[in-house]
Amino acid sequence: MVCALGIEGSANKIGIGIIKDGEVLANVRKTYITPPGEGFLPKETAKHHREEILGLIKSAFKEANIKNSDLDVICYTKGPGMAPPLLIGAIVARTLSLLWSKPLLGVNHCIGHIEMGRFITGAKNPIVLYVSGGNTQVIAYSNKRYRIFGETIDIAVGNCLDRFARIIKLSNDPSPGYNIEQLAKKGKQFIKLPYVVKGMDVSLSGILSHIEEIADPSKKRNKRKKPDETEDPEYAKADLCYSLQETIFAMLVEITERAMAHCESNEVLIVGGVGCNERLQEMMAIMCEERNGKLFAIDERYCIDNGLMIAHAGAEMFKSGSRMDFEDSFVTQRYRTDEVLVTWRSD
Repeated sequence: MVCALGIEGSANKIGIGIIKDGEVLANVRKTYITPPGEGFLPKETAKHHREEILGLIKSAFKEANIKNSDLDVICYTKGPGMAPPLLIGAIVARTLSLLWSKPLLGVNHCIGHIEMGRFITGAKNPIVLYVSGGNTQVIAYSNKRYRIFGETIDIAVGNCLDRFARIIKLSNDPSPGYNIEQLAKKGKQFIKLPYVVKGMDVSLSGILSHIEEIADPSKKRNKRKKPDETEDPEYAKADLCYSLQETIFAMLVEITERAMAHCESNEVLIVGGVGCNERLQEMMAIMCEERNGKLFAIDERYCIDNGLMIAHAGAEMFKSGSRMDFEDSFVTQRYRTDEVLVTWRSD
């Protein structure tokens, strides 16, 4: 019976969530949106979070209809993520902990996504595909750890999509990945792109470089044409988006299926911001059906970074006896999923 407040601010979203005894009381957030063609920088993102966080906390308490005295624990994202935005959440969490005399817990961002997905969908022990702007991992639980079976060896899938959206000047509102998804639905021509799976890992930087040169031939490394070489064809943005999605998602389905076979699992859970993509869900569902398995996915309320996932994971940790000394309430940009001892699961 735990009431937890969660603060998430590892990237361009600042979110506050409150959960009590497994009941969602509040889940509010704001997104830092930059102009088309621009990414979000740590300093400016932190400034956005600093300006929005106190208002969001007030909104969350109003929506939850509780007082600070009702809280049992205050949870914040410890990492991974960008340091300046992470620090905003940690500083506010530390301050509230001191002001209200409440215990403090730092939560791994990925663990928050996984436990939120299991909570909302009811998945028992799935293979987890964690896909976001900063992370791409295939994960399975074993012996008190979430084990990483495969991951990106360079850039994350969300980062790849976001950077391509900037190349073709797509809007960042509500998100670059969402706008690529909508444009891809209009694509008709498939353009062959590099397909790079190395064992259980994927590589995405080469795909990005290749499609960037197709989208903007002026960026080709070797610009000198041979006498008999024809002009590069021009492709519609919709076809480029369609081809990029199909290629990358096929790679993710392949390594997820391999993990399913290895673990003899019949469940797949997709979490992280890119997990909202309906085409990715569709492709994964086809694979699961062929293996007599089942896909679990969640919508944008819980898939995209949010404070509720930190509150829920923190509540599970707190119930299982996890505690944190105030001196340990720092943040770390690199906080591996498999570093966390999972005390709250007995299976």
